[in-house]
Amino acid sequence: MPGSSTPLSTKGTGPSAIDPPKGSDYARLSHRICQAGLLERRPGHYAARFVVTLSLLGGTIAGFFLLGDSWLQIVLAAILAVLFTQIAFLAHDVGHRQVFTSRRTAQIVGLLLADAGIGLSYGWWIGKHTRHHANPNHVDDDPDVGVGVIAWSEEHARERRGVAGRALAGWQAFLFFPLLLLEGLNLYVSGIRALWQRGVKHKGLEALLLGLHTAACLSAVFLVLSPGKALVFLAVHQGIFGFYMGCSFAPNHKGMPLLEEKMDFLRKQVLTSRNVRGSWFVDHALGGLNYQIEHHLFPSMPMPNLRRAKPLVQAFCDEHGIPYHDAGLFRSYREVLTYLHQVGACLRSPQSTNS
Repeated sequence: MPGSSTPLSTKGTGPSAIDPPKGSDYARLSHRICQAGLLERRPGHYAARFVVTLSLLGGTIAGFFLLGDSWLQIVLAAILAVLFTQIAFLAHDVGHRQVFTSRRTAQIVGLLLADAGIGLSYGWWIGKHTRHHANPNHVDDDPDVGVGVIAWSEEHARERRGVAGRALAGWQAFLFFPLLLLEGLNLYVSGIRALWQRGVKHKGLEALLLGLHTAACLSAVFLVLSPGKALVFLAVHQGIFGFYMGCSFAPNHKGMPLLEEKMDFLRKQVLTSRNVRGSWFVDHALGGLNYQIEHHLFPSMPMPNLRRAKPLVQAFCDEHGIPYHDAGLFRSYREVLTYLHQVGACLRSPQSTNS
């Protein structure tokens, strides 16, 4: 799978990388955003997030060793899963150059957070995420809607072969959330596999960091806990981590229009994205990804500025007749599941059993 260590905001997905025609809709929107100062970095915000998140991580790890061989460790497994997801959000923002101006600094911090911190290949993820930002929900170019366990289009559903494959796609709406329990393991394995393929720039360093992460985690768990408790601890941790990650990313584009034709940058990003309304808590629980429209239009915009950018972007879209879609958290999940159920309908009909 192709990858790159190039920061995401330099791959044609932000105002610093896009040179739209003078007077284009995107240029005018960018001017409003820049005039409002919303692309300026927020070092204080990120310093506080780093300190709080890493302090909680250190305290939880210390608590793990102090608690010893106890079933109460399951609680810490869940807490660690939440902290791992928050670290993933920080790595995401670092990758988009929201935090550091220096490309080298961003790369080093990203590798430490992702590979050493949570066991996720930073180079693999950068390459995958960059292609997603460049062509969100494009049936041929977005890896997030490519062929996989979940069928994101009726065409992909009809291509399923075998009783198990067709049944999974036909009833995937009911299996979607249970499958998210495996997403953490899937991300880990995909990153490892990518190190054996072209595209990841610092393969040796990433292999070392991922190896150190894996060895440290497994050693600590099996040295402190009995084998049975250790396996349950790992299952709970990975399950909650994957579920939390999946629930954070799923509402962003799933169930929004799939594109086949080319269109201008502004409309391509807005029409394929869904915002999730919510409070300050929702903003931080979802890492700011609930402002997916603003994030896709301005990937280098710091997370705390996204809420302020939303009314400007929404008003601009209203002025130009561009549909701007947002929904509450649970409504967004319902829209995703409804879409998945509709995609699988062709495999639930009596005729499909004979095709």
